[in-house]
Amino acid sequence: MSVYSTLDSFDPPSSRAASVAAQDIICAISESRGVSSTVGLAFVNLATAEAVLCQICDSQTYVKTIIKIGVFEPSEILFMNTAKESKLRYIIQENLPDPIFTFLDRRWWSEKTGHEYVDRLGFPEEIDSLKVTLGGNYFAACCFAAVLKYVEVELQRSFTSHSLRIRFEPSQGSMTIDLATIVSLELIQNLQNAKSKESLFGLLNETLTPMGARLLRASILQPSTERTKLTARYNAVEDLTTKEDMFVSVRQALKGFVDADKVLTAIILVPTKQTMQYVEQSVNNVIMLKTYVSSIKKIFQALGTAQSDLLLTIRELCAPEGHRSIEELINATLNEHVAYQSKPLDLRNQRIYCVKAGVNSLLDVARQTYKEANADATELIEKLSENCDMTLDLKFDTARQYYICISATEPRRLPDVFINVYRKRNRIECQTLDLVKLNQKITDAHNEVINMSNRTIQDLISDVCAEVSSLFRVSEAIAMLDMLASFAQLATNHEYIRPELTSTLAIKAGRHPIREQIHSSKFIPNDACATPQTRFQIITGCNMSGKSTYIRSLALITIMAQIGSFVPAQYATFPISHQLFARVATSDDLDANVSTFAAEMREMAFILRNIQPRSMVIIDELGRGTSTTDGLAIAVALAEALIASKALVWFVTHFHDLAKILAERSGVINLHLAADISPDASKMTMQYRLAEGPVPVRRYGLVLAKLVDLPKEVLEKANAVSGEMDELVKRRNSPSRAVAIAQKRKLLLALREQLMLARDRTMDGADLRDLLVKLQDDFVLRMTSINTEMETYLSGSEREEHTEDGLDSLVRASEDRALSSPALSEDNLEDDGMCVSELVGIESGLVSESDGFIDDDSVVLV
Repeated sequence: MSVYSTLDSFDPPSSRAASVAAQDIICAISESRGVSSTVGLAFVNLATAEAVLCQICDSQTYVKTIIKIGVFEPSEILFMNTAKESKLRYIIQENLPDPIFTFLDRRWWSEKTGHEYVDRLGFPEEIDSLKVTLGGNYFAACCFAAVLKYVEVELQRSFTSHSLRIRFEPSQGSMTIDLATIVSLELIQNLQNAKSKESLFGLLNETLTPMGARLLRASILQPSTERTKLTARYNAVEDLTTKEDMFVSVRQALKGFVDADKVLTAIILVPTKQTMQYVEQSVNNVIMLKTYVSSIKKIFQALGTAQSDLLLTIRELCAPEGHRSIEELINATLNEHVAYQSKPLDLRNQRIYCVKAGVNSLLDVARQTYKEANADATELIEKLSENCDMTLDLKFDTARQYYICISATEPRRLPDVFINVYRKRNRIECQTLDLVKLNQKITDAHNEVINMSNRTIQDLISDVCAEVSSLFRVSEAIAMLDMLASFAQLATNHEYIRPELTSTLAIKAGRHPIREQIHSSKFIPNDACATPQTRFQIITGCNMSGKSTYIRSLALITIMAQIGSFVPAQYATFPISHQLFARVATSDDLDANVSTFAAEMREMAFILRNIQPRSMVIIDELGRGTSTTDGLAIAVALAEALIASKALVWFVTHFHDLAKILAERSGVINLHLAADISPDASKMTMQYRLAEGPVPVRRYGLVLAKLVDLPKEVLEKANAVSGEMDELVKRRNSPSRAVAIAQKRKLLLALREQLMLARDRTMDGADLRDLLVKLQDDFVLRMTSINTEMETYLSGSEREEHTEDGLDSLVRASEDRALSSPALSEDNLEDDGMCVSELVGIESGLVSESDGFIDDDSVVLV
């Protein structure tokens, strides 16, 4: 069983932004025929020896398929010849940057061959479960066959038996984040500067190993939706943050770790034809393998005081008993003190002397020849230096082998014995004919030693491959530990707190994780709360007041919570979100000849097609790319569709009328980012704090206009026009019976939600009674206020003659749609044992200030 089945379900590996080199990932695709599209995918990572298989039931627009391919970023995509003109191929080409397609014969996609590859390459203990899984996923099995056959036939490389990590990844279990959201939220890369660390990955990447960095990147792109997995990660991070000695030991043990995945892959991925370069690299790989295996025990020792289940599992996987046999095989073959070197001459010497003396007598003789030839080169340079009365240094590089380096201060005229002369700024590089001949002799001796060493090395590799599955599990465990230690480092340095997983999103003093690092002394935190009755939040405010930063921070904090990290807040609870959509910062797409408005409408169409009740959506400035009238109309229509979806939505807008139109809709609340304006409207100070209700100041644009020194007469005219428009709106806006009904319904639903939350909380009798009395008092006061306002409206004759027009008509139309909606009618509001008729009793005076109780089946105030 894979370590990520034990530790955690491993998200697909992918290339690390900037500092992790791009990986070589081959993807094969097949799809079913018919209206309902089932797409099979197989990804083989030639850098880390992992195969990930997927089978997705997708829509006609292949949204899930595009997102999955975008996460892996394959270097090549394999299609059948018959799919050259398929819709899927064209959609991939439109949505992914410069994909490389390869079209192969349809016979390569064979289910039988896919099962045969599982039998031959899978870890022995996982073969049976993999075959059962693939038995019900025909297209995934076919793609697996195609991609491995391509690797063997076209790339001329093959994996050794029972050495390939094969994993079937279901489409459930992780949050779906579309590619546009990944880019706009800067999850992996900063939009302005690709090399900047000002992205979520750049912030969280405190990892010390390449494996940990790959896992972190993959986790950010596909956050988990599994509560048990996230809880295990929280426990592990808390364990590390509360035990300083263990944390320091773990970080120290992780430093300098080789890229274990690549080392193991290099050992098991064998070319069809072995060259001298492969033979040399095999020696290097075995030496790095020795370094990797010898480092594992440090992890085991560092986790000695661990208590969380996840850390204990990692420690168990790193126990010496698990890899002792491999360590003994390595120690029996390689010299004890051999270590991987980076300098060319050191690297060559380590290949020569890595195998222990006495293992092969002929090898010992060949090494003696190599040693003597090197001594001859040193002696040659010493004699030449004496004869020419010059200071000569013997240098080495891979291309020229040994060469002579002379300081530029020596006489310009060199003796004729020197050949291949290269003059550089402060030195002269050259050789002699005798040195060239000696280089050839050394090369022949080196190759002889390598060939003889290769027999011993290949025997060792063969023995190691038989147990390579355990080494891969340890590598995966170290990657997980590295990511968790990175989270612990962040929590310690930036005062992050452990989040809770509940049905309500509630954040106290939440901070934008990236912006607070840039503006550490000035950043102002904000609270957030979202429940079913506050699921659609309209946010207004002045320009530059922090609206976009606020909603982006909510999305980023949610992602952090769902990858197992602590979050920047004083307190935080989250519902598990299954999808994240962001429509922010749209600009004209000149390449596609698409305007700002068309681009944002295309993104909104995508969101509406795919949104679900457990989605999270942030929208910034919708409808600003067209005329004011059309923009408001479209914003209202889209907002109503989003409200009906029951997803959590944060909707930033400058349309103040939108806040009024939707104010009484169930599930809608109005918020704004506060700003202070001086009495003479000459100065504006941003507070960057969230406040209830729509923005109270409608003329902040005029205040900002003064800062650019517009002509006085222009500003005066603008103020006058603004005042007249305010009066017009004020005359048009009046209460109505529809408004009162909507307000009452919203008040009842809000009370219901408060009662349900009180039922689920652990409170003693006195506290519960106080809470219920407070809820009752607040409810009676607000209901009385609504009734009073309605009575005033009905008693005024001028109100009776009021005619609906303009904005008032929009408000009433929205209210009528809300009241006539089947989903919002009184008969359909029953849920969790409580209906509107029970709450209506509160308004009718059926509530007294006596003790209250809440049972499991209903919510009633007595």
